[in-house]
Amino acid sequence: MSRIKETSTNFANRQALADNCSEVYASNILGGQWAIVICSCLATGKLRFGELKRLLPNITERMLSLQLRKLEDHKIISRSVYAEVPPRVEYELTDIGYELVPIIKQLEQWGEMHKQYVKKNDCDNVF
Repeated sequence: MSRIKETSTNFANRQALADNCSEVYASNILGGQWAIVICSCLATGKLRFGELKRLLPNITERMLSLQLRKLEDHKIISRSVYAEVPPRVEYELTDIGYELVPIIKQLEQWGEMHKQYVKKNDCDNVF
């Protein structure tokens, strides 16, 4: 994951836009392909790291760990560590994270409609 220098104009523009536009702010938090999928998995309840990894076989452990940390930093998920042997760590959506569930369902519906729309209209563009 590349990071933008905090002294760059691009960073300043992105920050100003996020400060003034709540949609961009939300998009910055949930951007990328994994955050929404992880939240969708956690919508059913608490899951351990290994359970999430099994549900998302194409994500690397490093990327899953980074995404979980990012979502935790943004208070979308919470991480509970239990003092057991072996250690048990569970992730779950926070109250504000659960507010995303209907939005994720709407995005899923829109994505399905868009796929069908593109498929239907691609036939018109055959050479």
